[in-house]
Amino acid sequence: MTGKVRASVSIKDIARAAGVSPSTVSRALHSHPGISAETGDRIRLLAEEMGYTPSLPARSLVTRDTATIGMVITHASDPFLARLVVGVEECARSEGYAVFLSSSYRDAEREQEVIRSFHERRASGVIVTGSQIGTGYLELSQRFPLPIVLTNCSGYPYSVSTDNQAGAQQAVEHLVHSGHRRIAYVSNQRSSRTNRERLAGYRAVLQEHAIPVDDDLVLEGDGTLEGGARAAQQMLASSQPPTAVFCFNDMAAIGVIHAFNRADYRVPHCCSVVGFDDLELAGYYCPPLTTVRQPSYEIGRRAMRMLLKLIQGREDVQTEILPAELVVRETTRPVPRSARKEKGR
Repeated sequence: MTGKVRASVSIKDIARAAGVSPSTVSRALHSHPGISAETGDRIRLLAEEMGYTPSLPARSLVTRDTATIGMVITHASDPFLARLVVGVEECARSEGYAVFLSSSYRDAEREQEVIRSFHERRASGVIVTGSQIGTGYLELSQRFPLPIVLTNCSGYPYSVSTDNQAGAQQAVEHLVHSGHRRIAYVSNQRSSRTNRERLAGYRAVLQEHAIPVDDDLVLEGDGTLEGGARAAQQMLASSQPPTAVFCFNDMAAIGVIHAFNRADYRVPHCCSVVGFDDLELAGYYCPPLTTVRQPSYEIGRRAMRMLLKLIQGREDVQTEILPAELVVRETTRPVPRSARKEKGR
């Protein structure tokens, strides 16, 4: 025999059971200051006993807030995003919001499609990582009239970023102070804004120390293991390989080290390598990777806090740039004496 499906409990049902008006129940469930603590506790307990579940569609009609956040990530396989997404989700959950993810694959048209989809589904706001549109969202505000926060896009007014240039400067200063003068940079044009900032930091340190900037030492690596390995092959084919390499990110750095090791060009004995991000695997790699730590969890948490302020209509919202931190491990060491240029000869 089939049992009856239990009908959902409404605010009116709770009001009848409590002997109060539906508006009193609604205010009590939302902890309105006009409701006494005793009445509020009694109604909330009764709602729990009756199995009341708030209706998001009903809530959205009243508050125009669906309690859902859209999050656009580059692609799910990017290990840097793991902690960032956790930061967003934990902050969102604590405020009663659900987070829905979709990937842009670093394609501007795909990114706009995802934003449009979130807008059509009445998401309360959107967080975008690795945006290919960036400050272009200012011109698209009429098409997508919902709060949008970006990460690592310091030129956009609602963004949370790492200080990429300062982080790169820390990495290259470490190499210069270790005696390195022939230092390569493995770039990533697919993340153009972030890449420009890190490349600027690399060049600034070389210029500060009167080290010629050799464009042949700036190699494209595309931020992947494969891209790093390809860049390493180019370095190995050079008549004068670098003694140190600064990489756009940890994935490129690990690709570089892997290719060097396969060619018996050992790290750090033959060449020092520095990454950027401090992925969880960086400290467990062999050898453990010297890298620049991005506060990825904190970026996610602050991006969500910023979005909540925009959803609430607050005006005290400012771009945030968080400091990076060099973490020295075992892939860097002073340049071998045999590789140093002898002065005065």
